[in-house]
Amino acid sequence: MTTLAQRLARVHEAIEAARARSHHRAQVQLVGVSKRQPLEKLRQAHAAGLRDFGENYAQELREKSGALAGIRWHFIGPLQSNKVKLVSGSHLVHSVDRAKLLGKFEAQAIAQDVLVQVNIAAEPQKAGIAPAELPALLDRFADLDHVRCRGLMLIPPQGAPEATRRHFADLRALRDTLARSARANVELEHLSMGMSADYAVAVEEGATLVRVGTAIFGPRDASGS
Repeated sequence: MTTLAQRLARVHEAIEAARARSHHRAQVQLVGVSKRQPLEKLRQAHAAGLRDFGENYAQELREKSGALAGIRWHFIGPLQSNKVKLVSGSHLVHSVDRAKLLGKFEAQAIAQDVLVQVNIAAEPQKAGIAPAELPALLDRFADLDHVRCRGLMLIPPQGAPEATRRHFADLRALRDTLARSARANVELEHLSMGMSADYAVAVEEGATLVRVGTAIFGPRDASGS
């Protein structure tokens, strides 16, 4: 049976192999998706060298961040406006998709880096702003004193890894187009895309952040504990 440290090492190796195949050669930050995982597994991953952890639920992030030190916390799940205060102060919030959230973060008066989540495939019921509406949202950052956009995030439609490639490529192309126009408080440095099933493909297409859970931590506790 493989250990958590061995699984983590294999993910790092796969990321470097994908970078070697890629034309983009972006530096890639691994975020370990630790939602519904016990603290002991997080401690094991931290001991093995993982420093960036991603949580999907605001209350769970708040509880874990109070229990563990030396971690860069990422919030990666859908965000309700009344939960913004629970994730403020995180290293990076990946899932901003509307102006109301920007106002809520600004009201916290805490320096906050965020990514804008884009619904690149226009999937009904999926979070994320439509690509056509993205420029207007990015313009809103100019009015903020505490919030900075560092890039874009994508959750592609479910499918085989190769089926997701075009969505990753589309987000990269959208980012590159938008980056040609300077906007205050907007630095489109990061592309957060790719999870356990398809992170290698995402890296090949230019991801700078990959969100990997099961491939590192193993299956989650079905009870949610």
